[in-house]
Amino acid sequence: MKVRWPGYALFIAMMMAMLMAMSAAGQTPKMPKGFAGTQVCAVCHSALAKAFESSPHWVNNSEKGRGWEGRACESCHGPGNAHAATAKPDRIQNPAKLPQPQADANCFSCHRNQLTRHGVIQGPHARNQVACSACHSIHQPNRDTISERRGVLASRSRNVEGAGGQQTTTQLCGSCHSSILAQFQRPNHHRVPEGAMTCIDCHNPHGSLRNPAQRMVSANEPGCFRCHTDKRGPFTYEHAPVRLDGCQSCHEPHGSANPRMLTRAEVRFQCLECHANAGPAASGAIGIVPPSFHDLRDPRYQNCTICHTKIHGSHLSRSLLR
Repeated sequence: MKVRWPGYALFIAMMMAMLMAMSAAGQTPKMPKGFAGTQVCAVCHSALAKAFESSPHWVNNSEKGRGWEGRACESCHGPGNAHAATAKPDRIQNPAKLPQPQADANCFSCHRNQLTRHGVIQGPHARNQVACSACHSIHQPNRDTISERRGVLASRSRNVEGAGGQQTTTQLCGSCHSSILAQFQRPNHHRVPEGAMTCIDCHNPHGSLRNPAQRMVSANEPGCFRCHTDKRGPFTYEHAPVRLDGCQSCHEPHGSANPRMLTRAEVRFQCLECHANAGPAASGAIGIVPPSFHDLRDPRYQNCTICHTKIHGSHLSRSLLR
């Protein structure tokens, strides 16, 4: 003998009465076999259905060309007729409980060829099995299209939502990347804690062919040049690390205790990372080993950028002097 949950008979009676009333009014579109339709879903999930109407995904319910007219809920959850008849949660697909590849494949059925998702399958989030629903709100939008995640993160995001979408995005990323978020508390940092920028200004959360999902300029240059355009070039005389190794060869991108977000406390030590092998020359014009011209025991030569002012590149001086 099957045991029915309390109110089961009343639920079925209400459901049948509603369907008959809508059918009589000619409001129920004809559904393919196995599908119930959005209106049936809204009987039990009324609050969720109301919020869903303001979501970008609601377009599936109204546009005929998408093939989901009148059954937008089932475009993600699959056929819901069996679930509507029995009210059993295991009779319908719940994307939040699916394995990450299967859940993302569900999203890619619509979002596969969008430019913002370029490289998403090869991206770090996909490789670490982070599903789309871990960051995005499926049923209702917010001002930054990035959702509160379930559990602890949900309370965090709601607490900072009044400060604007920037803080919500930053806190969302920081819920997983806590060590990176802590780096912004160092004295010299990009202005992420102040809300002037967010993680996604530099990183593409959907993935990129450049690791770690770094945004690029002109399709092949680091995204730092989007703001620091004066360092971009091309220069007649280039400083090789700028072109070949990138900004991170000298700078800590999230935050540093050193001036100008350098990886070393003093400029001379930063330069000596590459130029320490410059020994004495016969002319005495170059080199840093005594008794060469650049004798670092002399305070005059302990700050390389006093003379070499164009360390990112120059159009006039091969030695980057001007």
